[in-house]
Amino acid sequence: MRSRFKSDFLFAGPSLVSGAARLLDWYGLYDQYNTSGNGSEADYKALFSDWCIVGQDIQDAMDVFESSLAAQSSDVHQYDLFAPTVR
Repeated sequence: MRSRFKSDFLFAGPSLVSGAARLLDWYGLYDQYNTSGNGSEADYKALFSDWCIVGQDIQDAMDVFESSLAAQSSDVHQYDLFAPTVR
């Protein structure tokens, strides 16, 4: 599936260069993490990101469901599941 939202914005992103630099950084001066202004802002960012990912998961599940319906029949759509049937 696709990933449009970040969920790791409060963590430092490691790389080969930063790992090599940490070997020589004996006093921990190189350590720098993504920060927020205060705890409330960090909580807001984390909750917003979490709910965006939940919404993304729901959308992905709906897409998979609709594509499986399309594979069964080309004229069935998701909205047809809830439409009253006329007999």
